[in-house]
Amino acid sequence: MTSMSQRDPIVGTTSEQLSRIAVEGAWDARGQVRPEAVQFASNLVTAVRNRSGEGLVPGEVAGLVDRALNVAVPTFPRIEASDGVGLSAHMLRQTTTRPCPLVVFPAGWTPFGWPLFEYAYLTLASKGYHVLAYTPRGIGLSALPGTNVPWFGTSEGTVDVAGPRDRVDGSTVLTYAIDELAPSRIAFMGESYGSGISQLVAAEDERVDVVVAMSTWGNLATSMYDNATRHLKAVQALIGLTGGAQADKFDEEALEILAKFAEGEDMEPVIEWGTDRAPERFVGSREIPTFFSNTWHEGLFPVNQVLETFEKLPRPKRLNMWIGDHAAPEGPGLIAPPAHGAGPNVPLREAYAWLDHYLKDEDNGVDTWPEISNQVMFTYVTTPAAGDGQNVIVEPARREEKESWADVTTDTESLTLTDEREGGDGALTPDVASGWQRDFVVGAEPEVVAMDELMATGQEEWAGNPKIYRTAEIDRTHALVWSTGPLLAARGGIARQIRGIPRLQVTVDSTDESATVVAYLLDVDEDGSARIVTHEPKTIESDLPATVSWELQAAAYDVLDGHRLMLVIDGLDPLYSSANSVGARITISSPGGAPSCLELPLG
Repeated sequence: MTSMSQRDPIVGTTSEQLSRIAVEGAWDARGQVRPEAVQFASNLVTAVRNRSGEGLVPGEVAGLVDRALNVAVPTFPRIEASDGVGLSAHMLRQTTTRPCPLVVFPAGWTPFGWPLFEYAYLTLASKGYHVLAYTPRGIGLSALPGTNVPWFGTSEGTVDVAGPRDRVDGSTVLTYAIDELAPSRIAFMGESYGSGISQLVAAEDERVDVVVAMSTWGNLATSMYDNATRHLKAVQALIGLTGGAQADKFDEEALEILAKFAEGEDMEPVIEWGTDRAPERFVGSREIPTFFSNTWHEGLFPVNQVLETFEKLPRPKRLNMWIGDHAAPEGPGLIAPPAHGAGPNVPLREAYAWLDHYLKDEDNGVDTWPEISNQVMFTYVTTPAAGDGQNVIVEPARREEKESWADVTTDTESLTLTDEREGGDGALTPDVASGWQRDFVVGAEPEVVAMDELMATGQEEWAGNPKIYRTAEIDRTHALVWSTGPLLAARGGIARQIRGIPRLQVTVDSTDESATVVAYLLDVDEDGSARIVTHEPKTIESDLPATVSWELQAAAYDVLDGHRLMLVIDGLDPLYSSANSVGARITISSPGGAPSCLELPLG
C-alpha cells in the first residue's frame, strides 16, 4: 500500500486543523472533500501501519490509535470480487480469543474511499468490534491530485451505483470477513452511498443481523426524479465525486442511463434503473434492527422518500432526523474527534449505541427508544463567534420523540391562497377564496433558492447559521408571494408547530406547453428576514391549465409569535430541471371547485 506518509516530507495534522474538521465537516463550499480532512485520514492510516501516531496526528488521536491497536491487529487486504475486480479494504481484527461482533463498513461516495473514515474504524475497534471497511467497486482516485502517488483506497472496476454487482460484492466481502474472523454477530454500517449498499446487502444476505444507515436513501429513482422534475445538482455532484472521468468510471449501461437523465426525454429507463437500486423495493424480505439518521434539508436524498421506506420497515427500527443537509450531523464525527470543549457527536453516539445493544446485548436503553426522534429546526441557542460574523451553538436544538411517524402530525390547518392584496402579495387565509388568477414571468435567475450550495448550506445550518432570505428583495415580477399575517402564539411563544409533510394545491397555466413551479415555505420575522422551512418542485408536462397537488418535503419547525408564514412560487431553482423558457408567463389561479390551498401539518 502506498500512502501519503511515503512522500517526503510528512505533513502532520495539527489540533487546530482537527477542530476545523470537527466544526466544518469534510466538505468545502465547492462540494469537494477538504484537503486537510484527506491529509488527516492518510496520516491516521499511516499511524496505524506504523503503530505510532507521533508526528502524524495530535496526542488525543494518537491515544485512540494506541487503544485500538492494543486490542486489534490491522491488515489491508485486497478482496477479489466474483468477477475478479479487486476491492481495496482495511480490517481490524480483535486479538481476544472470544467471539466478537463484526461491523462491515462500505465507504461513502467520495474519491478517497474507505480511508476517509479511519477514525470511525478505530473507534469501533476500541469498543470491541472487528471492523472490515472497503471501497465499493469503481470508486476512488487513480492518484492523488497533482501527483503520481497512487491512492491506496481505490477499488478496481466501474461504479455500479448500488446495483447487482455491488450487492454481490457486499456478500463476497462478508464471506471473506467470516472466514477470517468468525464473528459472533454482524452489522453493515454506512454513510451515504455506503448506507444504501448496507441496506441492500442486508435485505438479501441472511448473515447480516443489524443495519446502521446514515444520510441514506430509500428510493434512488425518486431521489433522482420526482414530481416529473430531475434533481440535476444532486446527480451532477455524485458524478463529480467518483475520482475520475465519467466515461472511465461508469459502464455502458450506466453511461446510457446518465445520458437519458441529462436529456430528460426518456425517463422510464432511468426510473427502472433507480428502482432496482431502491432499498424500499426489498422492505419486508427480512426483519432486521435498522437505524436511520437523516436531515430535513437533505439535498441528495430528500427526506420524504426516506420516510416512505422507514414506514415500511419491520420493527425494531429508529429514525433520527436532524437539522442540516447530507452528512452534516454525523460526518465530522466519522472523520475526526469533537472540537476541543465540544461534547460527543450525538448522531454517532446513538448509532454506536444501536450496535452495542443489538450486537453485544448491552442493556443501554436502546430497546426503550421510541421509533422517531425529530430535531426541531433552528431551536438551538447561538451566540456570535469572535471575528467572523458567524454564530456558534451554545445550547443544542430541541428534539421530540414519537412512538411512530404517524404520531408526528396530530392536526392540519388549511390556508387558502388569495388574489393580490394591499402591498402586492396574496394572502394565506383560512377563508375560502376562488375565482382569481395571478401570473409571473420566468426570469433568467431564480428569486429564491432552496440552498446556495449542496451540503455547504446545510453544514452552516447544522452549525447554527441557517441561510437568511431577504423577502423584500424578491422581485414580484418573477415570482409570486403569499403570506399570513403575524401569527399569535398559542403556547410558550410558539405560534405554529409544523410537524410532518405540507401539501400544496394550485392550478397552473403557462405560455409554454409545459411548466415547472417551485414552491418554498418561509418563516418571516418582524423585519422581513426569513428562513426556509421546506420546498419542492413540480413539473406539469402537458394538458395545461392543470390543477395539481404535491407534497413539500417533511419538516419539524416552530414558527414563533409574531412571525409570518410566506409561500413563494418561482419557475426555477438550480437544484432542478425546469420545463420553462426564460420569459414564459406562468399563471397561478384558483377556479371554483378547486381552490388553491396550502395544507400545514401540525403537531
